[in-house]
Amino acid sequence: MTTKKDIRKQFLERRLNLDEPAAALLNKALLERVLGLDFTPYRYAHIFLPILEKKEADTWPLIAALKARYPQLQWVLSRSDMQSGVMEHLLWTPATILVKNRFGITEPQGGERIDPSALDVVFVPMLAFDAHGHRVGYGKGMYDRFLKQCRPDVHTIGLSLFEPVDAIPDADAYDVPLRTVVTPEKIYQFNNEA
Repeated sequence: MTTKKDIRKQFLERRLNLDEPAAALLNKALLERVLGLDFTPYRYAHIFLPILEKKEADTWPLIAALKARYPQLQWVLSRSDMQSGVMEHLLWTPATILVKNRFGITEPQGGERIDPSALDVVFVPMLAFDAHGHRVGYGKGMYDRFLKQCRPDVHTIGLSLFEPVDAIPDADAYDVPLRTVVTPEKIYQFNNEA
């Protein structure tokens, strides 16, 4: 049986082996797909900033495009305490100072706290996902705990550079399936609510 651990290792390796031109093409196609979604009804959008050294989906161009297209959106970033596994969510304004933590994650240094229940849409990082909307991240469970704090109608959007695996056999009750996953090739919609 292929486990989350196996899938995590396989997809991280696959992503790290992408050369720069291939990664750029995948990210460009991913951006075009995301722009096919409608963000008009939303006020608060939670986004992750990519760890470019790990070749995560590059959200910088996506943020710029969505800010231009949907000026009503207010953006929220997380700051994570890796010891406790707790994420704090802060409003991202022009005054926000961003710093890289020791894990290479760019985070806000401070700012106005936003409760997860206020969020309308959450972009979720991942290594892989399956045909049911389950995802494999880095294995700390931080996003799953965070998503359980959001409203049941929050729109979760996973960003993946690769197409899904058939199933993640060891997905469990702690895993929060996503409602949407966007890849360079397709937008996947699932009937999942957090």
